[in-house]
Amino acid sequence: MKSNKMSWLYGVVSSMVITMGLIMGVGVNGNSLGANWGTQATHPLPAHIVVQMLKDNGFQKVKLFEADPSALKALGKTGIEVMVGIPNDLLAFLSSDVSAAENWVAHNLSSYVTSYGVNVRYVAVGNEQFLRTLNGTYNAVTFPALQNIQSALVKAGLASEVKATIPLNADVYQSSTGLPSGGDFRPDIHDLMLQIIQFLSDNGSPVTINIYPFISLYDDPNFPTDYAFFDGFSSPLNDNGKTYSNVFDANYDTLVWSLQKNGFGNMSIIVGEIGWPTDGDKNANPTNAQRFNQGFINHVSAGKGTPMRPSGPIDAYLFSLIDEDAKSIQPGNFERHWGIFYYDGTPKYRLNLGLTQTNSLVRAKGVQYLARKWCVMNPSANLNDPQVAPSVSYACANADCTSLGYGTSCSNLDATGNVSYAFNSYYQQQNQLDGACQFPDSLSVITAEDPSSGTCRFIIQIRTDTSSGAGSGSCGFVKTSASFLLSVFMILIISL
Repeated sequence: MKSNKMSWLYGVVSSMVITMGLIMGVGVNGNSLGANWGTQATHPLPAHIVVQMLKDNGFQKVKLFEADPSALKALGKTGIEVMVGIPNDLLAFLSSDVSAAENWVAHNLSSYVTSYGVNVRYVAVGNEQFLRTLNGTYNAVTFPALQNIQSALVKAGLASEVKATIPLNADVYQSSTGLPSGGDFRPDIHDLMLQIIQFLSDNGSPVTINIYPFISLYDDPNFPTDYAFFDGFSSPLNDNGKTYSNVFDANYDTLVWSLQKNGFGNMSIIVGEIGWPTDGDKNANPTNAQRFNQGFINHVSAGKGTPMRPSGPIDAYLFSLIDEDAKSIQPGNFERHWGIFYYDGTPKYRLNLGLTQTNSLVRAKGVQYLARKWCVMNPSANLNDPQVAPSVSYACANADCTSLGYGTSCSNLDATGNVSYAFNSYYQQQNQLDGACQFPDSLSVITAEDPSSGTCRFIIQIRTDTSSGAGSGSCGFVKTSASFLLSVFMILIISL
């Protein structure tokens, strides 16, 4: 995720969430609240368990970032509304020939609607493809792909029920004054954005935008922390009499101004992604995540909109449902920790959506775990052993060590604890194979005693239908590079 270059007080932020996943949603006092459920995990929860968890928590909407067969089948005949996404790497193909779009709709929408009773309501054509960091890679193919998908929906007889949209990053607009009223679309894509928005408007489709206040804090140490939340800011922003006490409202209204200035003041808006991570950075922790997400839910539940659209409603989706240990961490180590649930469907903190009798999240049911054992550093091993550093590097390059580092949940560990965490992460990802806890020079040993300490959890992995450690959407080449940096950090603290 990357923020744009606007002033810190305005704090328009952007994201680099190039991922697969689902979005779930509920109605809250006329507003619509949801959250992303990502599937880039080495051991993803089975689809039927996730769908049951959605039901238990009262959610009525889901969004897939791609047409995942197991998820779609599990969602059949549930009544849950579905948004099906199209990955960016398919845009060029879909833009080249309308028949390609017709085939995609037939195989990924019509077949599931007809055969499984899936309640498809939206198609998301790509995801954040106009990010500055992508250097225009998808600029020429996005609009033609959108047009072809719309034509395919019409031919399939789905156009009245299924609407096409494009999840955009907040960096597609900016402010010339640092205030929402100065908002307009970026000059380099201004004309393209107007073409797309006109097309969406003509077909009764919404504009979808992703907003991330967390990134304001991550990118700028001078950003005022309270402005990122919803419980009061001592220096609210005044924009010609309209007061902004949080960055979300300011960001949202910058889009409203951008639309209004270009003749689309009545366009419907969906906030496709908004949330707060719980690990991987000093500001990413359960306390801040609970403060932000509960504050946002209360903000939405109050039935109010923003200063530019005070009557609402706000249609938004929390990011995300479940942690994803195979996501790219190029944007930051926090990328794998956006979930309101841990990897196994256990709630991270109390979050009242107003939909359960306990006013809290309901954990996933029927989850099966591997044996209660962990791989740790052998007590008789020496930290100065020359095999320690390369062993840690290998373990982190092939597993997930993003909970290690300054300000993270495992920052309390000593050098031995860091090594043990790396070993166990690899061991669990490899389904507790004996050979996965046989590092050189007898550095590792299997134990039945839980090595977790304080806020640092040494996990036991869940059982899945797959026998290998690689799950759907695994990004090994990115994961290796990013984890190498973590390994360097660990090697440094070991050498102290």
